Amino acid sequence: MAYFLKRFAHMLFVLWTVATILFIMFRTMPGTPLAAFIDNTTTAEQQDALIRQFGLDKSLGEQYWLFLTNLLKGDLGQSFFFKKPVVDVVMEVFPNSVILTLTSLIAAYLFGIVAGAYLAWRRGSWVEGFGIPLVLATRAAPEFWLGMLFLAIFSFHFGWLPSGGANSSGSDWSSGWERITSLDFLSHLALPAITLAIYLQGLPLLLMRSNMLNVLQEEFITMARMKGLSTWTIVMRHAARNALLPVATAFALGIGGAVGGNVVVETVFSFPGIGRLLVNAVSASDYPLAQGAFLMITAVLVVMNFIADITYHLLDPRVRDATRG
Repeated sequence: MAYFLKRFAHMLFVLWTVATILFIMFRTMPGTPLAAFIDNTTTAEQQDALIRQFGLDKSLGEQYWLFLTNLLKGDLGQSFFFKKPVVDVVMEVFPNSVILTLTSLIAAYLFGIVAGAYLAWRRGSWVEGFGIPLVLATRAAPEFWLGMLFLAIFSFHFGWLPSGGANSSGSDWSSGWERITSLDFLSHLALPAITLAIYLQGLPLLLMRSNMLNVLQEEFITMARMKGLSTWTIVMRHAARNALLPVATAFALGIGGAVGGNVVVETVFSFPGIGRLLVNAVSASDYPLAQGAFLMITAVLVVMNFIADITYHLLDPRVRDATRG
C-alpha cells in the first residue's frame, strides 16, 4: 500500500508540474489568441470586450489560480477558435486517437513478441543477421517519411486506400459503433495504423529477443533440454512465457508513448485525432484547446506509466522485495 500511495503521489505531482509548464509556455509564446476573432472591422472597444470575456485582462497569477481551480473541476476552459468547451472539442476526436493507438500497438506487439522469440531461437543464423538491421531501420525511419511513402504508393499510385480523414464526406451513421466498424472508417484507418505499427514494433521485438536470450541461459531451460523436450516446446511454452513480463509492462508504457506519437501520423494523414487537433490549436494560438490536448496526452502517458509500475510491482517478486528493503 505504501508503494501504491508513493507512486500515486508522484503521478499527481507530475501532472501538476506539466499543467504549470503548459500554462506558462502558452502564455509566453508569440501570437495573440484573439487572432480568430479580430479583423479589420473590429474596433478597440470590441477587442477589449473579447479580452475581458476570455479573462485575459487578469494578472498572470489570477489566470493561473483560475486555471488550476477549473482544472480540478474538469473544466478546461472555452476554445477560442471553436467557441465551445475544450472538453467537448477534445472528446469529439479522442476516440479516433484511442482506436488508432490500440490498433497499431496491438499489431506491433503481437508481431514483435512472435518475431523477437523467433530471432532469439535462430540466434547466429542469417535470419537474425538480416532481421535485426531491418528492424533497426524501420525503427529509425521517421514516421512522416513512412507515412508519405505509403500515401504515394497505396493512395496516389494504386488508389487502393484513402489519402486522409477518418470518413468519406457525406457519410452518415446512426451510432458511433456503426461508424468505427464500417468499411469506410477501417479503410481510412489502415494507412495511419500500419505506419504507426511499423514504427512501434521495434521496441517489443528487440525487448522480447533480449529477454529470450537471457531466459534461454537459465537452469530450467537446461533441464527441459535434458528431458528431451522439442526445441519448439522449450522456446514457446517455457522460455517465451518467462520472457513476456517486461514486454507486458512495456505495453502499458507504449500506449502513452503512442498517443504522443500520433501527432505526426495524424498530421500526415489528416486523421482527426487529438494529435492533429493539438497542431491546429497551437497554430491558431488557441491556448485553452492546446493546453487541454497536451494535458490529455500527458495524462494518458502518466497514468499508463503508473499502471505499468503497479503491475510490475505485483507480478515480479524481485521488485516487491526491493521496495520493501
